[in-house]
Amino acid sequence: MTVIELQPSGGISPAGWYTEILAPYLKKNGLLIAAHFNPKESDWRAKMRDNFELLIKKKPDYNKIKMSMLSIPPSKLAEDSTADMILTFRNLHNWLKSNALKEVFKVSYQALKPGGILGVVEHRAPEIFSIEEMIKTGYVTESLAISYAQEAGFLLEGKSEINSNIRDTKNYVNGVWNLPPTLKVYNANDRQKYIAIGESDRMTLRFIKPIK
Repeated sequence: MTVIELQPSGGISPAGWYTEILAPYLKKNGLLIAAHFNPKESDWRAKMRDNFELLIKKKPDYNKIKMSMLSIPPSKLAEDSTADMILTFRNLHNWLKSNALKEVFKVSYQALKPGGILGVVEHRAPEIFSIEEMIKTGYVTESLAISYAQEAGFLLEGKSEINSNIRDTKNYVNGVWNLPPTLKVYNANDRQKYIAIGESDRMTLRFIKPIK
């Protein structure tokens, strides 16, 4: 399969959390395309991309990764109808904040073959959250994610609760970033409390590009 990972991590160690799984898995018979940041957009985006590219050079399992770019606003990820699968992990809130989420779904649809899969994992907001609350907290409602993907042409094929967390109350001062792995807290007692909650409650969605 040809798999595109959208904006893999590159900021903190280990860079490329899910790339650690995808790169070895696809190395022999597939292709992993990392659609990372456009380094010309900002210094921190350039730094994250540099960190990721450094990682590719250091790890033998990464030597077949092809680099691509997901700019804001988005442009083409790959040639039209060439990817079998596109995956994104905890990125929707960033694209929503940049007013680019609909366009990300659109360029993903264009890059996928008919029958191709879009896999989405994202911090899940209560359905009463407004877009402003989603941007502030880092949580996105499942209904918004589904509606934006369907607007781009995708069909919702399935969903899973594998990444759910009922301990996550989603009402923190610093939003989802209070929780691991970020732990944006200011004293040891708070830190232990958020470690006990664990990582965020997440939606896990599988969309398909229909075969016409």
